[in-house]
Amino acid sequence: MRGGGAGRRGGEEAALLLSALTVLGCAAGLAVAVTRHGPVTAYGRLLRADALSVWMLLAVGAVATLALAAGPRGPDHDAAAARRYDVLVHALLATLSLAVLAANLGVVWIAIEATTILTAFLVGHRRTRACVEAAWKYMVICSAGIALALLGTVLLYYAARQAGIPEALALDWPTLAGRAGRLDPAVTRLGTGLVVLGFGAKAGLAPLHAWLPDTYGQAPAPVSALMSGVLSSVAFAGLLRYKVIADTALGPAWSRALLTGTALLTLALAAALLIGQRDYRRMLAYSSMEHMSLIALGAAVGTPLAASAMLLHMLGHGLAKAVAFCAAGHLERLRATTRTGRVRGLLAEAPVLGAALALAVLALLGLPPFGLFAAELGLVRAGFAAGMGWAVGGALVLLLTAFAALGTLTARMLLGAPPAPRPPARLGVRAALPLLAGLLLCAALGVSTGPLTGLLASAAEIAGGR
Repeated sequence: MRGGGAGRRGGEEAALLLSALTVLGCAAGLAVAVTRHGPVTAYGRLLRADALSVWMLLAVGAVATLALAAGPRGPDHDAAAARRYDVLVHALLATLSLAVLAANLGVVWIAIEATTILTAFLVGHRRTRACVEAAWKYMVICSAGIALALLGTVLLYYAARQAGIPEALALDWPTLAGRAGRLDPAVTRLGTGLVVLGFGAKAGLAPLHAWLPDTYGQAPAPVSALMSGVLSSVAFAGLLRYKVIADTALGPAWSRALLTGTALLTLALAAALLIGQRDYRRMLAYSSMEHMSLIALGAAVGTPLAASAMLLHMLGHGLAKAVAFCAAGHLERLRATTRTGRVRGLLAEAPVLGAALALAVLALLGLPPFGLFAAELGLVRAGFAAGMGWAVGGALVLLLTAFAALGTLTARMLLGAPPAPRPPARLGVRAALPLLAGLLLCAALGVSTGPLTGLLASAAEIAGGR
């Protein structure tokens, strides 16, 4: 019976991995089509694949494949719970794909709200008190944020109808982007401000960020990797669509001021909270806030170089954070704790796992040759060139603080002797190879974007409103 159960569980995990690979394969096919022929539409313009949506779909497929292949095996103590977990992950991949491919802003909102519901069940999957509390906290705060985004979307619909845009096209993003100059400035300003608050909550930006450390700390490791690696970026990509409309209707100054303030506030909070952190999964959660604030700062700068750096940062961060959270999941199983003070000598006890975690943290610190180094360098150059040196300088000071805190905490876990003499723990080829692949991909992005160069340039033009 155990063998049959293990076989069935293995088949279900293979099905999850196949779903992620399907998303990745579809994204690769669409990348070729979009690069050669321009945007592709389907179902009466309900779905629209342009360079930006395809770039995000590539991120979803790549990070999901890595997280589901490298993360600790899903729950197998209860067959019904395991099936429920699998169904929720399949549905999450579907809604993430819909959120980036939908042309209608109302459908984008529905898809992102659906991810909130699905991930809330995944966070509380183990049904411990801490998991359930984290799930409720996540649900309440993100639902409040999404409600603000809904109100902002309704206001934008109202402005579109007042501008004479037909009802069927009043939330169609290409139509709104093309006619944004007709929208009422006051209504558009209020609507986009609410959307920044609402979708910013899903992306982990201040002030509605309090759910993030508890949620990432309690969710299964592959789910934390998906939430940190792509869900936050997908929500921010939805925000970018509204930003394009606002920049045309109001000029770039409004969104630049709003996003710069949000980014610096989030980065300051992340740096301060990292200093006193004593839980390595929460440490990675605050690192996510740090990186999402840099992505928001790139969007605020808004130049082609900044937009390219921002999109490269999304993909590089997703890969590095997937490796980090999956390694943290294996570490939690090995040591039965998430407290940094109880983990010492990891490199000596589990060399492969320790090396994977060390390299993932180095990538998150923005060191070469990883992709985040190239992205952050591009962001700094773009910021100074755009006359935002004061904001970039402030961000660099805060980054140094976060760098020191994250590096110190990780070094304490990795170095030294284990607390008790133990034989070396082996990670296993099944988990080690995907972790290595993720690190290699992240490093490759720091050297060259290769066949993705054209797609990245086109996606940057869209994100910059050009």
